[in-house]
Amino acid sequence: MPESAAAAFSAATYRKVAWRLIPFLFVCYILAYLDRVNVGFAKLGMKVEPWFSDAVFATGSGIFFIGYFLFEVPGNIMLHRVGARLWITRIMIGWGIVSALMATCSSPLSFYSMRFILGIAEAGFFPGIILYITYWFPREHRAGMVALFMTAIALAGVVGSPLSGWLLETAHGWFGLKAWQWLFIIEGLPSVLFGCTVPFLLTDRPSQAKWLTDEEKSLLQSRIDADEQTKASEGHQNHSALDAFKSSHVWLYSFIYFCIVVGIYGSAFWLPQIIETTFFKGSLTRHEWAIGLYCAIPWGCAALGMVLVSRHSDRTGERRWHVGLSSLVAAAAFVISGLPGLPAVWVMVALAVATTGVMSAAACFWALPTAILSGTAAAAGIALINSLGNLAGHFSPEMVSWLKKHYDMSMALNGIATMLVLGTVAVLLSRAGTTSRKT
Repeated sequence: MPESAAAAFSAATYRKVAWRLIPFLFVCYILAYLDRVNVGFAKLGMKVEPWFSDAVFATGSGIFFIGYFLFEVPGNIMLHRVGARLWITRIMIGWGIVSALMATCSSPLSFYSMRFILGIAEAGFFPGIILYITYWFPREHRAGMVALFMTAIALAGVVGSPLSGWLLETAHGWFGLKAWQWLFIIEGLPSVLFGCTVPFLLTDRPSQAKWLTDEEKSLLQSRIDADEQTKASEGHQNHSALDAFKSSHVWLYSFIYFCIVVGIYGSAFWLPQIIETTFFKGSLTRHEWAIGLYCAIPWGCAALGMVLVSRHSDRTGERRWHVGLSSLVAAAAFVISGLPGLPAVWVMVALAVATTGVMSAAACFWALPTAILSGTAAAAGIALINSLGNLAGHFSPEMVSWLKKHYDMSMALNGIATMLVLGTVAVLLSRAGTTSRKT
């Protein structure tokens, strides 16, 4: 086949695979992320409950990640062994049921317990999808594919913020339940329904895809095989779970991702409260719907920005600087957003830049560890990085809550920025998996 025809065939094949898989995974992650962080909006309604406080919110928000941490690595190894179809089905149905049951919380203990169980239920989903993408796309396509998948976080903010705000403003008293209870129920049940469709819409491996021709299957497998040979030639012969735990690169990437996730949850959990304080402080009227619309702006900017940055990363084959500079820009924007006396419109601009920067860093980041891990080591290593990194979901709310209590929100935002700067330094000092071979 002539070179130009081969290139066109390759491009058409990867477009076909992307259109078949990514939109479906995208919707799954919207539901997952919405069920994980809607507690940030629920707080606006729960704050009137006598058992609820900022401290309860911070602890409950973070305790999710303890359960998540404990079950992440074994969950991802199970996905690698039994296949994505069965394991993703189990995860989605489980987390949807638990998320809806958050409506039953009536004390700090029940709130902590349900958040912990929710973390267990969702464990393995995100790293499982990152691993699943490596079954289909070689390294030169991964940042772009991961970015398209992770725009679900941004779109969860764009769609979920107005929806959550509207529910909190209108759903109070429906069938005797409070608005925050309806928020958990209405946003949890779609995960159960959608999870039931996973076995029919997802294909585990290219060789099993009836919607691909033999030539397309051969192309995909040959590119993945070449990717594995490249890893071996670069000295990254990590194949077992033990190899992942012994790899210094895995631990370094865990720290880098931890710093990035501090920034992600700085936006996800606290954005509604920052906007409420900035735009509606002292207001006596209900404004949850308006807060939701304002929250959609930073997430909408992030959805566009992270795709553009990751595509540039794939096109150039460069990873470290895309991750590092995105984190650094986000850090500067978080600091600016907390400056005393800053006009509200500039606070919004700064929050949009911060959210875009941190999401761009996260999207490009996953091209680094997937370039050095193979087989069961990839399943264990990706899960380990994600689980350790997501402990920031526990650390970030607690840090922000403590700094806000003892100083102010400006100092809390500076704390988030400091972690992002540390992540920038670490990623720029790293070396493994930093280039992509063009094919």
